[in-house]
Amino acid sequence: MFTFLRKTMNNKVKVILLILLVLSIVVVATIFFKGVDVPVLNPRGEIADKQRDLIVFTIILSLIVVIPVFTLLGMFAWKYREGNTKAVYMPDWDSNTWLETFWWGIPCVIILVLSIVAWQSSHELDPYKSLNSQMSPINVQVVALQWKWLFIYPDQHVASVNLLQFPEKTPVNFKLTSDAPMNSLWIPSLGSQVYAMSGMSTQLHLMADTTGDYKGSSANISGKGFADMAFIARSSTKTDFDAWVARARLESGLDMASYTTLAEPGTHKQPQFYALTDDNLYDKIVMKYMVSKPETVTPAADGLPESHTMNNNSPTMDMHDMRGM
Repeated sequence: MFTFLRKTMNNKVKVILLILLVLSIVVVATIFFKGVDVPVLNPRGEIADKQRDLIVFTIILSLIVVIPVFTLLGMFAWKYREGNTKAVYMPDWDSNTWLETFWWGIPCVIILVLSIVAWQSSHELDPYKSLNSQMSPINVQVVALQWKWLFIYPDQHVASVNLLQFPEKTPVNFKLTSDAPMNSLWIPSLGSQVYAMSGMSTQLHLMADTTGDYKGSSANISGKGFADMAFIARSSTKTDFDAWVARARLESGLDMASYTTLAEPGTHKQPQFYALTDDNLYDKIVMKYMVSKPETVTPAADGLPESHTMNNNSPTMDMHDMRGM
């Protein structure tokens, strides 16, 4: 009798301890994440908002499998524990057609749904797809350096290092390349992560719904200065943006010669601004990785081969098939 009571009390204590452990984890997690800003889940732009919805949808759909599986795992571990002599072993379940259909059918349906959603969202969130807006877009050319970001505004004739400023509710059309190891630009509050490679140019379209400073960073390890390769994405009013452009035009000029000095490996703790004096600077950065090709040898009038030495530069390679994630 005492042995039975002792076993019963031990089982109750174990259950109570397990419940307390789960509650403790929930409380600690709640305290830890309270007030923590997770930019991906707190979007400030059209693209980021759609990506957040996609993440939440995917998690909820996955929980249809995750919750029952881990619940059954706990139930089976408790029911068929060594000390439970009342548990009945039924090995014939492995050939039950209905059960097999159930636990294989649901994952198959989930994968099918995810496939459809992935197809639709991949086209909807294509970084090459322009954003609809009544405001005229801002064009920004981005160059990933070691270990800093150069933002060129060809229409405003200014440039900046580690500060990306643009008007709120205005589409920003990016062109991206790298003059260093492959890198990746990411502004979690605004959306897509896109890779940049030397000698190639890719595109990205983002827009901020409100004013504010958002953290931008490199999402690809690129050497010892990678951790400091961060920048500020500043969404401001149109008036503040125009005032910033006016101030930047008063700074020193940026051409290929001064760019060469800027491109040397190093970090910039504070943003730096330039007046753009070379409108083709971005194209020159991309094209310097292009290999010159001689023209094909053609026969001369007398039948002898005539060699042409004129070089033709290859066109800029486009990273349309190497899009952001």
